[in-house]
Amino acid sequence: MGSFYDIAVKKIDGTPDLLGGLRGKVTLAVNVASRCGLTPQYEGLEELQRDLADQNFSVVGFPCNQFAGQEPGSAEEIVSFCRTTYGVSFPLSEKLDVNGDGRSAVYRFLTSEANGFPGDITWNFEKFLIGRDGKVLHRYPPGTTPQDRGLMQDIAEAL
Repeated sequence: MGSFYDIAVKKIDGTPDLLGGLRGKVTLAVNVASRCGLTPQYEGLEELQRDLADQNFSVVGFPCNQFAGQEPGSAEEIVSFCRTTYGVSFPLSEKLDVNGDGRSAVYRFLTSEANGFPGDITWNFEKFLIGRDGKVLHRYPPGTTPQDRGLMQDIAEAL
């Protein structure tokens, strides 16, 4: 199946190879939205980013508008909201689809049966922990907060 880090995904500014720059890191991949009841998770995600960056860890956000139209903005609006409201410093992709016929390659990979965590994304802020080798280690439902004990333990073990 290859590695998570080999998948071609554009950065939110349109430049190529978002994931290649994360190669060798433990990564928490999250589909994000700016107008969701779970949007305050950005704060905890940024806290993880800042606290663990020196341990070769990164959060990566994938803006998605597939759930109740909760990410309607342009790339510029999304970046402005994330930086101004939550001080987001972790990388973001261009807006993409996580389910359906237009499912992006990265979400085809993450939800592949071959990777052990099949099935559609259920809502915004579903999370996948990716190992340094690019393999999917764990999947967490949207309501799992970034500081959840189990998630934190899994990250610590992966680091």
